[in-house]
Amino acid sequence: MNIFVNARVKLTIYYLGIIMAISLFFSLIIYRGSTLELTRIENTQRLRRPNPAFLIDPDIIKETKARIFFTLLTVNFFILATSTISGYFLAGKTLDPISKMMLEQKEFVSNASHELRTPLASLKSEIEVFLRDKTSTLKDAKKLLESNLEDVNNMTRLSNYLLELNSFQNENKKIEFKKVDLSKVAKKAIGKQKIKTILKKTIVIGNEDSLVELVSILIDNALKYGKDVKLITNHKTLEVNDSGHGISREDLPHIFERFYRGDKAREKGGYGLGLSIAKQIADLHGAKIKVKSELGVGTTFKVIFS
Repeated sequence: MNIFVNARVKLTIYYLGIIMAISLFFSLIIYRGSTLELTRIENTQRLRRPNPAFLIDPDIIKETKARIFFTLLTVNFFILATSTISGYFLAGKTLDPISKMMLEQKEFVSNASHELRTPLASLKSEIEVFLRDKTSTLKDAKKLLESNLEDVNNMTRLSNYLLELNSFQNENKKIEFKKVDLSKVAKKAIGKQKIKTILKKTIVIGNEDSLVELVSILIDNALKYGKDVKLITNHKTLEVNDSGHGISREDLPHIFERFYRGDKAREKGGYGLGLSIAKQIADLHGAKIKVKSELGVGTTFKVIFS
């Protein structure tokens, strides 16, 4: 991106300017101090004229001063060269997180726009077809509204996902942490859903509402793509197992990325944001999510709290 190339060059120049200003300042002090000392020695020798054998040749004094100047000049050229390379490298390192963040933001906006465009296009198309059809009845209008309502609900779900994801990424958001029993969190997340459980009391420090959301996402994900779902809590660990389709090795490294969906996930619909939100919640609690999966066997999500 040209903007980052320009910023990197400017930052390098700023670094270089500061380093060279310091280098030249100290070089000037060294040169000034050295020449003053040589002048002092020369003046002292002149006062000892009764003993001319000990006098220093003035040409040697001049040559020494010239050598000091040349040495300092060489050192500064070396500092200039190394500082240019180092500064350019450090400028790149400084701007790299910002560049990645902007790239992620660009991809996020692009993906969100794409996901919103689909239901909007569907709405527009259905309404245009309905308006052009002169034989449309009240029954047709009702069907149209039902279909439109479904699209509106999809967009609402997507916007809620995006707001939720943004809330967990907001560093300024204040979340209350206290002692929470994971077994109780699991029961709240399960609700009336019938899944197998082995729930043992285990206390962690966290926010109950966000942890319920995390567990709900993992359960919904397991129910959507698998069967025989089992939820286990024990020793500051929460585990969700299923014996479903499994996740391919190619998809596994990307499942926590926003809007990412594997081939099987696309068949089931969704927006690819649930696991991303789950990861954000886990990170917020200083927990790790580990995933093991085998195609045709099933998947295990394990959340480990410190």
